[in-house]
Amino acid sequence: MKHRTKIAALGLCIVLVMASAEVAAQAAPESEQLKKLAAQGYESDPRVLKEVATGGTPMGRWKEGLTFDGVEPMPWLKSAANWFPKTEEVQPDEIRVTFMGSSPMPRPGQMGTSVYVELGNGDSFIFDMGPGSIANYLAAGVSLNRLNDIFLTHLHWDHVDSVAYTYMFGAWAGRWHEPFRVTGPSGTKPEYGVRYMMDRMKEMLTWHRASFDQSPIGKGFDMGVSEFDFRDDGGVAYEKNGVRITHWRQSHTEDGASAYRLDWNGMCVAFTGDGRPNSLTIKYAKGCDLLITEVQPELMSISAAVNGVMPVIGRNTVDSAHNPGYAAGYLYNKVKPRMAMTTHMSYDGYSNPELLAEIRHHYKGPFHFGAPDMVVVNMTRDKVWVRDGVVPDFPSQAPPKFDIAAMGGLVIPAPRNRRQDIQEQSIRDAEIPPDDYYPKGYKPDLIPFWPTSKPIFIPADQVPPGLWLHGKPAAAALPGPKEGGSKGP
Repeated sequence: MKHRTKIAALGLCIVLVMASAEVAAQAAPESEQLKKLAAQGYESDPRVLKEVATGGTPMGRWKEGLTFDGVEPMPWLKSAANWFPKTEEVQPDEIRVTFMGSSPMPRPGQMGTSVYVELGNGDSFIFDMGPGSIANYLAAGVSLNRLNDIFLTHLHWDHVDSVAYTYMFGAWAGRWHEPFRVTGPSGTKPEYGVRYMMDRMKEMLTWHRASFDQSPIGKGFDMGVSEFDFRDDGGVAYEKNGVRITHWRQSHTEDGASAYRLDWNGMCVAFTGDGRPNSLTIKYAKGCDLLITEVQPELMSISAAVNGVMPVIGRNTVDSAHNPGYAAGYLYNKVKPRMAMTTHMSYDGYSNPELLAEIRHHYKGPFHFGAPDMVVVNMTRDKVWVRDGVVPDFPSQAPPKFDIAAMGGLVIPAPRNRRQDIQEQSIRDAEIPPDDYYPKGYKPDLIPFWPTSKPIFIPADQVPPGLWLHGKPAAAALPGPKEGGSKGP
C-alpha cells in the first residue's frame, strides 16, 4: 500500500467532499448564497454545482461498479474512499469494523489476522490478534491501554501472537484500573483450552512482569480469562451493556476452534475464524448483517512457489482445515448477509480474480475482500460502506485514554516494587554517570526511580484533554479506592 500516495489522494478527496458539503448546504431553494450567485450571472442550480464538485461520484462509488440497496456511504464520513485515523467518531447507532490483520502469514501490507469491532455505545471488541497486528492498532490511533476484551477463535499462533504484547505493554501504558480480559474456547483436554494457554503465557512473562513492577501497573497484570465449552453450539460467551456474543464449533484441525456472532442494536457481525465450510455457520450466522469468513486460494502450484509451501501440503491444509472460494460463496448465499467479506488470505493479484470468480459462482450479493490490512467497514441499520484505511508508514503509540469522567480524575497507582528492590546495586554502579554524556547545560531532570510510594490522584480539571476518554464533567469528583502499593519510600 502506497501510503504517501493515498494520503495525498485523501487530501484531495477531503477537499472535494468538503466542497460537496458546502454546495449541499447551499442547495435549498431559498438559499441566499444561491440567489446571489444567480444575480451575479453564475450557475446556481444545486444539481449542476454538485456534479461539478464531485465529478459525478458523490461520496465515492461501489468498487465493482454495481449498485446494491443500502450499500452507500453515511453522511458523516469525512471521505467515502478512505478512512484516516482519529478523524471520525463512531456514531451512537453505528458499528465500525477494521481489519487490523488479514493474513495467516505476516507479509508487507498484511499482518496476522485480527478484527476490531467498535460499537456506538463505546464498547470495543477484538477477535483474534495475530502476529504484527498490534502495529496496525497503534497506526489506527487506538491507545494501548484501551485494547481489551479479546475473543480468540482458536489457539493457533497466527491468531494469538500479539496477545502477550498487548497484555504486557497495555498495563505499562495505562491499563491500570481493569484486568486484561480474554475469552476463548475450551479443548478436549484442559491443556488445550484458552485458560491453560493464558496461564502459561503469564508464566512465560514472569521476568517481564517483574521488571515492569517498578512502573505503575495497578490491576494491569490481573487476568480475567473466560473459557466456554467449545461444544456448546449457540452458547453465550459474553452478554453485557446490550451486547451478546455467541459461539459455535468450527472444523479446523484439533477440536476447540470456534466462530463468533456479535449482536448489538439490532445488528449482527459474524466471524468464523478458520475452518472448513460448516453447516453450523449457516444456522448461527443466518441473517447477519456482516459475515466474515476466511478463504484460501486453490492455485496450489502458484501459491506454493510464492509462499514456499509444497503443493501437496497446501492442498492437504486447505482440504482438512480451511475454506476455499467456492465454499465461501456457498455460505454467503445461504446466510445472505448485507455484506460478505473474506480475510485470513494472501491478497495477491494472481489469485484475487480467481477467488472472486469462485465466490460469485454461488453468491451475487455485496462482497468485499477484508484484505489487505486496514479495510474499514461502517454499518448502520440501513447502510453499509467499505473503505481503505490510510495509516502512517511509521506508526507510534497513541496517548493513553482514561474514563476521567467516571473516576473524577486520573488515578496513577503506586508501583508494586521499587527499582532498588529488584535490581542489585552493583549493576547500577556500573552505569555510566549521566554527567559524563550529557553536555553541560543539557541534562534534564532525571527520574531514575519512581518518585513516590503512594498512589497519585490528579483532579479532573488538571488532566490534559488528550487523556480523556469521554467528555469533561462540570466538576471533579473525589477519587475512588486506592490501588497498588509498594514496599516503602
